Amino acid sequence: MRARGLAFSLVAASSGPEALARVRALPPEVAVLAVGGDGTVGALLPALVGTGRPLGVVPLGSGNDYAGMTGLKPGNFAAALDRLAGDPRPVDALEAEIVAGDRAGERRLLLNGLGLGFDAQVNEAALRAPPRLPGFGRYLWGVLGALGRLRLGRAEIMVDGRALYAGPSCLVAVMNGTRYGGGFLISPRSDARDGRIEAVVGGALGRGGVLRLMGHVLRGTHLGQPGVFGGSGETVTVRWDRPTPLHLDGDAAGRATEVRARVRPGALLLFGAEHVRT
Repeated sequence: MRARGLAFSLVAASSGPEALARVRALPPEVAVLAVGGDGTVGALLPALVGTGRPLGVVPLGSGNDYAGMTGLKPGNFAAALDRLAGDPRPVDALEAEIVAGDRAGERRLLLNGLGLGFDAQVNEAALRAPPRLPGFGRYLWGVLGALGRLRLGRAEIMVDGRALYAGPSCLVAVMNGTRYGGGFLISPRSDARDGRIEAVVGGALGRGGVLRLMGHVLRGTHLGQPGVFGGSGETVTVRWDRPTPLHLDGDAAGRATEVRARVRPGALLLFGAEHVRT
C-alpha cells in the first residue's frame, strides 16, 4: 500500500469485538480493507452493512469463499489492491435470527450464508483437522469425520411463506454466496446482487447418497438430482424436529430447531463487486 501511495492506518485487533469497536470509531467515510478470511469480514459486518462504509478484502483465511466468488485468490495482495482504484458497488447481505435453539434470540449479519445438519457437522469436524491442511482439505477431512455421525431429522423449509420441502433431511443451506468449505459450489444459482437468497435442501439421503451429493456439489451439478431441492426468495425459515448443528458464515452456532433468514438488498458497499460471479 505504501508503494502505491495509499494512505492507511493499521487496525491490529486480538478479537472480533475489539476489531468491530475500532472500526466503528473511524470516520464514516473511511473505507475498510479486511485482511483475513470470511470470519474476519463477518466480525466487521455490523460496522459495514447499511452504513455506507466501503469494504475491500485481502483473502488470507482458510476458506475465503466469498472472496473466491469474486475471483480473488488467497494472498493475492496485488489483485485485491487493484480493486481499490474502482468505485465500491452494492451487494446483498443476509440477516439471520436463531428463533429456537442454544442461542435463541441471537441475530447475525452474514455475507455468505448459513447451514444446518450435515454441513454444520462438517464445519465442526473441520475445526479439528490438522492445521497444515488448506480450507478445502479441512472441509474434506470434516466430510469424512461427519459421515459416521450422520442422522436424519425431519425438516420444514419455507421460502417467502410457501413450503419448499417437508420431510427427512440431511442438510439445509441458506445462501447469499455460491460456495462454502473452500470451494464446494453449494448454491450455483446465487447472485449476491439480485436481492434474493437461495435455499438448498438435501432430503432423505443416507451415507452413500450424501457422498454422491458432495461429489455433485464440487461441480455445482447437484440441483435437480434426486433428493435435492432448491428455492429462491427474500425470506427463508428452517424448522427442525430436534436440535440440529448450525453454522453462520462458517462459525459454529450450537444447535437450533428454528432459524429465519432474510436478504438485505444492496446493504454493503464492496470494492470489486463487479467481479462477483453468477
